[in-house]
Amino acid sequence: QVQLVESGGGLVQAGGSLRLSCAASGRTPSRYTMGWFRQAPGKEREFVAGISWIGGRAYYADSVKGRFTISRDNAKNTLFLQMNTLKPEDTAVYYCAADGGAAIASTLGEYDYWGQGTQVTVSS
Repeated sequence: QVQLVESGGGLVQAGGSLRLSCAASGRTPSRYTMGWFRQAPGKEREFVAGISWIGGRAYYADSVKGRFTISRDNAKNTLFLQMNTLKPEDTAVYYCAADGGAAIASTLGEYDYWGQGTQVTVSS
């Protein structure tokens, strides 16, 4: 079992920045591929970014490429999402997730564990 707790969400103006964190605990969380997803009201949950558990390979959705950066600190079992140049369409609940596979997956079903989410609201 892996437990995930997100933090760092909030209200920010368009063009601003936020840094989300996800604290992981439990069964060797540093060996899991990690991802960030988001879900806006009335929409399906969508992939934002993922990072491998070794080597730091990252993969991004086209909508956030160049603006968001995913990173992880395996020594502290913490995942981050640096979000810059935020847009109103980035407003959503952001979730971190852990996947026991080696490849970075962009589909929800590949992830085994989920956090409770943190709200990000970007005002225009």
